[in-house]
Amino acid sequence: MAQATFMLSYGADVDSRYIQINRYGESAVSKIENSPRAIRAWLRSIDAPARLAVEATGAYHLELVDQAHKAGLTVYVVNPRAIRQYRESVGQRAKNDRCDARLIARYIDREHDETRVYTPLSGRQRRAWQLLKRRATLVKSRQQLQQSLAGLSALRSPLHQAVSRIDILIALVERQIEDLLKEQGLWELVTCCESIQGIGRVTAMALVIGFDRGEFASADAFVAFLGMDVRVRDSGRFTGQRKLTKKGDSEYRRLIYNAAMTAGRYAFKPYVQAFKARGMKATPAYVALARKLIRIAYALMKNQQRFDPNRLRTA
Repeated sequence: MAQATFMLSYGADVDSRYIQINRYGESAVSKIENSPRAIRAWLRSIDAPARLAVEATGAYHLELVDQAHKAGLTVYVVNPRAIRQYRESVGQRAKNDRCDARLIARYIDREHDETRVYTPLSGRQRRAWQLLKRRATLVKSRQQLQQSLAGLSALRSPLHQAVSRIDILIALVERQIEDLLKEQGLWELVTCCESIQGIGRVTAMALVIGFDRGEFASADAFVAFLGMDVRVRDSGRFTGQRKLTKKGDSEYRRLIYNAAMTAGRYAFKPYVQAFKARGMKATPAYVALARKLIRIAYALMKNQQRFDPNRLRTA
């Protein structure tokens, strides 16, 4: 019988300047600069098979995980929600960078079999994802600006000018995403998604960006990747409330939910009505419709087909 290979487990808490690193089983926490040179030096100090886990932090963790993957470590990028829930489950009260590094190391040492291994994005995948995130930041900034200054008549004209400039930036980012997808031969998939009534150009591009990030075994796997799968909490006679896992990128969920609200007013209105007839309120009904839209988009992209509204059947 083959002997299991022992692996060291490391947890890292990353911010824009520093990385706190803990080796599971040790109390010491190392602190290094979040720079390519410092990361290379730390990786050279590891002389045994090892796994490394970090929380997803926008872009701050990318240099570390890419170098670690290249150096041969088994790398995991963990959803911060999972670490927060794990902290509560083990009763850890303290919350700082050093404690987080120890907690992440403990988590990955015990849960690595149930955690997805990180695969680096290609240059085009990372570029498309970053552009989508930057668009999301601009949209959020526009919304915050409009809400915070609403009702101030003296600022109405400057507010309109500021919002118009943000709109121009949003349009420029969208054009860059479009150009990138066309250059990479992915635009046909965008037209497939856009053929679904209710899904607009930006949502279609987001679905293609997500679809391009991995090989998905099924439509359900794609739904889970986008964080639109449902967490079940039942015990005995108790049936818990179904909630989204939200393990995917929040921008995907925002876009597809908005698309579902549009689709639910037109071609997919019978689906929303059927969901509500089962006792669902408006929000869960639109979430259920969003999952259906994702599954349809997955099938269309996989087969490179356009949507046929005549095939709609109310569930």
